[in-house]
Amino acid sequence: MRLLTVFQALWLLAMGLVLFCTMGIDKRRAQRGVRRIPEARLFLLAALGGAAGGWLGICVFRHKTRKTAFTLGFPLLALLQIALCLYLRRLMGA
Repeated sequence: MRLLTVFQALWLLAMGLVLFCTMGIDKRRAQRGVRRIPEARLFLLAALGGAAGGWLGICVFRHKTRKTAFTLGFPLLALLQIALCLYLRRLMGA
């Protein structure tokens, strides 16, 4: 049971790091006026567990701050992902 908890934490951490870096890359591309990372891809990474990293990326890089879908969606998705992990932990008895 504990292995599942460790896996969940590592997964959320890894996906958060991936989305955080992706947000930084997209911000830099926006400043340079070159081809951007599609918003659908950013949301896919968030849905796969990177929402907390995306939320941090919004704050650190000041990127996508005008888009409500990001400024509200990423934090809510992050809370949902954390709640799901806690629920699974409790369900598994870890």
